[in-house]
Amino acid sequence: MKFLYLAMGLSLFLSCSTKINFKIANNVDIDKFVTTWYVIAGRFTSFEDGAHNPVEKYYWSEDRKMIHVEFSFLKDSFEGEKKTIPQKAWVYDKESNAHWKIQPFWPLMLNYLIIAHAKDYSWSAVGVPDQKYLWIMSKKPKMSEDDYSQVIQTLELRGYSTKNIVKSPQKWN
Repeated sequence: MKFLYLAMGLSLFLSCSTKINFKIANNVDIDKFVTTWYVIAGRFTSFEDGAHNPVEKYYWSEDRKMIHVEFSFLKDSFEGEKKTIPQKAWVYDKESNAHWKIQPFWPLMLNYLIIAHAKDYSWSAVGVPDQKYLWIMSKKPKMSEDDYSQVIQTLELRGYSTKNIVKSPQKWN
């Protein structure tokens, strides 16, 4: 199983170059970003196949040098087994706070780019340099169509592809 994860991670790593040919967020307030996000839509990795009610929880390490990221979801259905994937992240570009390095497992370190966010941080869009992956997230489990349209429009204006986006199955009480 470890070999499978290593192979998938290596594939992901090789697809994520560091050349960025689109605009990312200018200035991210980390304390407003480090919170719980509901993953509304995106272009997902194979680790996220079958994810229902996907959620990313961000929280600081005690020394505030690292951010813990806990990705959890229900596998294949709303009654499916709960899966959790812990990750670690570091702010790479401390000027904009929009370029992070994220580590799903050692030794793999990936680029994580905050492309855009709402002024009030009610939504955000995160991607990778080669635009293969995208995560559209909201602080609420449901995103209005107006907000979703605003995210799509913002991504297009910043030069990030909006093709092949899939909405995550969401059902919350």
